[in-house]
Amino acid sequence: MKGRSISRVLIGLLAVLLFSSVCSAEILKIVVHDTIQPITEEYIARAIDEAARRNDQALLIEINTPGGLVESTRRIIEKITSSKVPVILYVTPTGSRAGSAGIFILEAADVAAMAPGTNAGAAHPVVIGPLAPKLDDEMKRKIENDTAALMRSVAAKRGRNVDVAVSAVLESKAFTEQEALSQHLIDYVASSEEDLFRQMEGKTFKHFNGQVAALNLSGQRIVPFGMTLKEEILDFLMDPNIAFILLAIGALALYAEFNHPGAVVPGTVGIVFILIAAFALNLLPTRFAALSLILAAFALFAAEAKFATHGVLTVGGIVLITLGGLLLVDSPIPEMRVHLLTALAVSIPLGLITAFLMSIALKARRNKMVSGAQGLIGETGVAQTALSPRGKIFVHGELWDGVSSTDVPAGQSVVVRRVDGLLLQVEPLAATRPTPVPVAR
Repeated sequence: MKGRSISRVLIGLLAVLLFSSVCSAEILKIVVHDTIQPITEEYIARAIDEAARRNDQALLIEINTPGGLVESTRRIIEKITSSKVPVILYVTPTGSRAGSAGIFILEAADVAAMAPGTNAGAAHPVVIGPLAPKLDDEMKRKIENDTAALMRSVAAKRGRNVDVAVSAVLESKAFTEQEALSQHLIDYVASSEEDLFRQMEGKTFKHFNGQVAALNLSGQRIVPFGMTLKEEILDFLMDPNIAFILLAIGALALYAEFNHPGAVVPGTVGIVFILIAAFALNLLPTRFAALSLILAAFALFAAEAKFATHGVLTVGGIVLITLGGLLLVDSPIPEMRVHLLTALAVSIPLGLITAFLMSIALKARRNKMVSGAQGLIGETGVAQTALSPRGKIFVHGELWDGVSSTDVPAGQSVVVRRVDGLLLQVEPLAATRPTPVPVAR
């Protein structure tokens, strides 16, 4: 009997725990206000895993994106469609958009919603870069059809309007929230999260595996889920403008170290900045050929100081570094490329500073030594004793041993021609002056 009582108590506790875990299920929420790239992909994937671990009722993704990279988009779609926790995608606030890659993710969600004054679409694949002009019509059609097939797949599985969804890809169509709702691209137009959950009450949605389910989320607690510090730092560095600025500062710091060996600080800063920029560019679709333009620009800056072309080479360097910046990241959307203003704001000051520093360095190397023993060469002094050929010379406020190839009387001015240790080789000052030419009277 005692054993049965213990068993009942344990079963009761287990039931209470199970019931409390079900009742405490919450809504996990993330905010994606960014381009679609590897860090965004990591953030969304981590949120889906966390929602599954917590056994949450749903994952709410509030999104505002201009689009992004196709590969990151595909992996996000794969994660959403395999999620055991329902994923609600909500384009908000007013003025936001799910552009380009964003509409793919919107159509892949279990529940798709948009706030008033938002839009989605214009998802035609864009091919840019050095290979773009070389692609024939057949290859471009292959790329378009491949992207359209992805849209057909996710829209059909969710029971949405496939033809209209595909038109966003093949015809670059974009839709307001009301157009998207009326053409069955989304499920709801809601002014707030509470309004969205209220409209969802008692209504079903279709899982990617075809199962039909319903969610009752009104009044449920919403738990924010933010980025980790690592993700925030990497997300900041994923901005091509930041990566380009770090690369330029790093190059300038290394240049300063080469011109002032042993300074240490500029070299350390330069290496750190360049490595950080290289890490960020490695995650982005980078044209490494553009880096050769940037290196060539520094070569022109150095040549300007050496050959003094009155700014011609400096202008050429500024043009090259500007083009290198603009072509550095090969992205389908402007938000993931280096802006012209950023390229100019970096290249012009960098060109002027680099050329100025190089000119100072070369000028210093050409100047005569003015310190140490070598600084005595060319200086004039006075023979304190007769030089025949050796004696004492007063030069630069100091008394030196001197030797002359000709006899020099005491008090005669001499000029230093060579320094051998502590012995100065001199010539009489008169010997260095031009011999007067006699004039006939």
